[in-house]
Amino acid sequence: MSLWLILIIVGVIMLIIGVAVEAAQILIWIGVAILVISLIMSLVGRGRNRV
Repeated sequence: MSLWLILIIVGVIMLIIGVAVEAAQILIWIGVAILVISLIMSLVGRGRNRV
């Protein structure tokens, strides 16, 4: 599996856990950050494949 796909999966899992457990609000922000980073990495990877 590629790194960006693993990061997306981890980010989604952390978002679900963060929403389920209200005391763990930091997990929501970590999940959002991981999702954003993984999306950027996937776009950069696609850009390199085209060049």
